[in-house]
Amino acid sequence: LHIVILASILFLIVYWLIRDSHRVTNLNGKHVFITGCDTGLGNSLAKWLDKRGFCVIAACATEKGGQELRSCCSLSLKTVNLNLADSDSISRAVAFVTKETAGKGLFGLVSHAEGTAPVAPTDWLRLEDFHSVMDVSLLGLIEITLKLLPLLKKAKGRVVNLINTTGLMAFVGGGYKLSTWGMEAFSDTLRREMQLFGVKVSIVEHGFFRAGVVNSDVIEQHLVRLWNRLTPEIRDSYGEKYFID
Repeated sequence: LHIVILASILFLIVYWLIRDSHRVTNLNGKHVFITGCDTGLGNSLAKWLDKRGFCVIAACATEKGGQELRSCCSLSLKTVNLNLADSDSISRAVAFVTKETAGKGLFGLVSHAEGTAPVAPTDWLRLEDFHSVMDVSLLGLIEITLKLLPLLKKAKGRVVNLINTTGLMAFVGGGYKLSTWGMEAFSDTLRREMQLFGVKVSIVEHGFFRAGVVNSDVIEQHLVRLWNRLTPEIRDSYGEKYFID
């Protein structure tokens, strides 16, 4: 039994060494489109891939975010404004990517969008509160993925969806947790379907990190707003002490 366990461990070590030795070569013309690049993980990834020679197309929610990113990267990095809650904005971004790839297809799509607020007890929320998060962090990401699939198929590229593991712990109400689980399910389904076309689909579940999207002051402001609009019946059922604590 000990020999079998030792052999299995050695096999896994060799497998990991061989797997990790594989590197993407000939980066010229390999385009990677990344969402959520104003700050945080998307921003850092865009800079990292740019330094390694990929042709990065970074989607930013604001013009300021795009300007700041371009100022510290090579001339090959391109930025495009993207509002994931707006189908027209998504279509414009896809048209920009299509033009930049110039018939070569898209080597990689990295999706990263984390609209978190509002988060609160479920009966504090209205349907539009769920929409405000899910339209960006779930439906928006699904829409842009669907519209970029023809380019990904052409290049036999890959889709990488970045998901915060804190979103998998359903300890508070709101659209954030629903979006996270939704992206997990969407990715798993897409992975099986795209195997036929040589397109790889991966999920990277990262831990918590401080970024502009995680702002305790903003979350607190949303909680105050939600508390103030509650009906007297719901507010009384929780009590002032619950809100203050």
